[in-house]
Amino acid sequence: MVLAMSRAARAASRLVPEIPMLRRSSKQAAAAAEEVAVPAQFVCPISLDLMRDPVTAPTGITYDRESVEGWLARGNARCPVTGRPLRLADLVPNHATRRMIQDWCVANRASGVELVRTPKVPLGDADAAEAVATVSAAARRGDAAACGAAAARARALGKESDRNRRSLVAAGAARALAAAFGRLAGERASALGDVLAALTVFFPLDDEARRCIASPASLKSLVSAMSHGELPARAGAAVVLREVASSADAHTLEAVLRTPGMCDTLVDLVRNPVSTQATKAALVTAYYLAAASDRAAGRLAECGAVSVLVEALVDADKGTSEKALAALDGVLCADAGLAAARAHALAVPVLVKKMFRVSDMATDFAVSALWRLCRAGDAAAAACRAEALRVGAFQKLLLLLQVGCGGVTKERASELLKMLNGSKGSVECVETVDFKGLKRPF
Repeated sequence: MVLAMSRAARAASRLVPEIPMLRRSSKQAAAAAEEVAVPAQFVCPISLDLMRDPVTAPTGITYDRESVEGWLARGNARCPVTGRPLRLADLVPNHATRRMIQDWCVANRASGVELVRTPKVPLGDADAAEAVATVSAAARRGDAAACGAAAARARALGKESDRNRRSLVAAGAARALAAAFGRLAGERASALGDVLAALTVFFPLDDEARRCIASPASLKSLVSAMSHGELPARAGAAVVLREVASSADAHTLEAVLRTPGMCDTLVDLVRNPVSTQATKAALVTAYYLAAASDRAAGRLAECGAVSVLVEALVDADKGTSEKALAALDGVLCADAGLAAARAHALAVPVLVKKMFRVSDMATDFAVSALWRLCRAGDAAAAACRAEALRVGAFQKLLLLLQVGCGGVTKERASELLKMLNGSKGSVECVETVDFKGLKRPF
C-alpha cells in the first residue's frame, strides 16, 4: 500500500510542473521563443547594447552617453570607430535617434522589449557648482532647514547618473557637505540626516572632508544621530563613520575613540539593528578601532561587544559574518575581551562552526580568534580547548592545513593543533561530518 501511494505521489509530482504550460496559448509560446534582433543603427559601438541616451560626436558616430563618457573617463581621447580626436563637450544629444528607438521599443513590447524612457538633461559644471554653493551658503548662514534641502537636492542629482556624481565631486560636493555637517553640529536631526545621506553618495571622502567629519563636534553629532536619529539618519551616520575610520589614521581613530558614547553606540547598533547596512558599517568601524589599540579593544569589551558579536554570528549572512568575526578577533586582543569570550558558552562553538562555512577570510578570523582563546595556560583556556575538541575543531584544523591557508593562519592553525593534541586524551571528539546539515542553537 505504501509503495502504491509513493508511486502515485511521484506521478503527481511529475504532472504538476506541466499544468502552467498546458494553459499557455500557442501565440504566447511563440512570442517567448522568438528572439528580437536590435537594429544595427540602435546599437552602441562601444557597449554593443541598445542605446538608451544616444549622443552624436563630430565624427558622425552615435554612441550611448554612458558608454562614451566611460570611454573618455578611462583616459581615451579618440573616437573608437574613426580614431579622430573626441572631447566630452563635443557630444550632442541625438533626439531623433532616441525617438526612433522608443518607437521600436513600443512596437516590440509584446516580445519583452522594455521601453527606453526619455533621459534627464545631464548636470553641467556650472549647475554642479551652483548646487554645491547653495549647500555651503546655507551652512554659513546657520540655516539648517535650507542646508538640508540643498543637500537632499545634491543627493538626488548625484544619484541620477554617474556623470552627475562626477560633476558634483569635481565641484567639491563632499568637502562642502562635510563642512556643512561640522557647522550645523547640534542642529535639527532631520537636517543633519539629509546632509549625511547626501555625503554617502560622494564617497570616497578626500582628506579635507575626513578632517571635517573627524572634528570633536562632528563626531559627537554622529554619535547622537546613531543613537537618537531617525532610521535613515542612523544608517547614514554609521556609514559615514565607517568611511572616516577606514582611513586607518592613528590620530583620526584616537579622536573617534575619545568621543563620549562612541563604543556604546557601535555595540548597540549591532545589538539592535536598524538596517543591514548600518550593522555592517558599525562592525567595520569596531574592527578598525580594536585593531588600532588594545585600549579600544578593551573599551569595546567593557561595552558588551563580545556577547553581542557572538550572538550576531549565529544567523549572520556571509558579509555580516566576515565583519563580525574580524571585530571579535580584534576585541579578543584585550584581556577583558578574552575573559568575556571564555565565559560565553557559544563563543567556541560559533568560531568552529564558521570555519569553511563562510569564506576564506572568515576562516582566517575564526582561527585567529580561537587561537587567542586557547593559547593561555589557565583553567579558562583549558576549558576552551576542551570545548573546541568536543565540537570538531581538531578535524577542521587538519583539513585547513591540508587544503592550504595563508602564513599567519597556517602558523596559528598549527599551534592550535598542538594545543588541542595535548588535551585530546581526556576529551571525546566529535567527527566534523556530524555537523553537516545540523541545525544547532549556535
